[in-house]
Amino acid sequence: VRVGPFKMALLTCRYLLGKYVRPNGLWRLYSNGGYSVRPVSVTIRQGFPVLAVPLPSRNESCDFILRPHLQTVGDFINHVKAEDGGVDSVGVYTMEGNKIAQSTGVDLLLSSDFDLKINDIKYRVEVPEESKFSLNGEQSLSDVRNMVHKLYTSLNVDRHQLSKELELRGQLEQLNAEILPLRMQRLKIAEQSSRRTNVVIWCGMAYMSLQFGFFARLTWWEYSWDIMEPVTYFATYATSMAMFAYFILTKQEYIYPDASDRQYLGFFHRISRRHKFDVDRYNHLSDTIAKVEGELQRLHDPLQLNLPTPSPDHSGQQAKE
Repeated sequence: VRVGPFKMALLTCRYLLGKYVRPNGLWRLYSNGGYSVRPVSVTIRQGFPVLAVPLPSRNESCDFILRPHLQTVGDFINHVKAEDGGVDSVGVYTMEGNKIAQSTGVDLLLSSDFDLKINDIKYRVEVPEESKFSLNGEQSLSDVRNMVHKLYTSLNVDRHQLSKELELRGQLEQLNAEILPLRMQRLKIAEQSSRRTNVVIWCGMAYMSLQFGFFARLTWWEYSWDIMEPVTYFATYATSMAMFAYFILTKQEYIYPDASDRQYLGFFHRISRRHKFDVDRYNHLSDTIAKVEGELQRLHDPLQLNLPTPSPDHSGQQAKE
């Protein structure tokens, strides 16, 4: 099919317009992958950086307010897509052409110039030096957070510690009021148990004394040692058997203090059941009081009160004095 010169010129113009002219009328310097004619700049408005981004569907620029330390590159990309439905893809690249991750903070993004790619068009975003200085500041975010934390601590910790101390002291008073009659009853039961335990111990001493006197009488007055020696042997062996029986029943070695404590506990629980003394409740209240007192002591710790701890030298001088 032959094409005339006029139609050939018309087709050539249409091809050139379709390749080098954008649908919104803005000329591009290069083909796919080139930069836009108009660069995008960052301005500061009321302390916040403002980025004027050209939208492809509206043929106009839209101001996006960025919040350093609070927003990321992903947040900025989502805002651009939500503002213009004609935006299919948005990417942020460094000057060297490396793509910036969406998890990067806006404060790090605005620390230097970067490229913004909307669909297939790239824009050079220029960050002024004064904007960089105002964004960076003289203190880092960690310093600001530490300052806010110290301010909050100085204003609220004392009040919180005072309210917590009042609450713990109220609990302690209530627990002491509940355990007071149980303590009085326990003292009476403990006194009776201790008295009965001492009676058992002295009875054991009396039995050993009588056994000694009985064997001595039989050895030197009634019979001779030749006759009493086997008797004493079997008496000693019977005592060893009794100690071994104690171990079998209690799974403990027969030691006088342990045996005395076991006898005391036996009398104590026996008398408690007789007087209807609630041992489990008394132990629960005692454990709760000890826990509350420990929390009060921890609350008064110098580290909790933000007080300086005494140095070892200073404490040593006080001990010497």
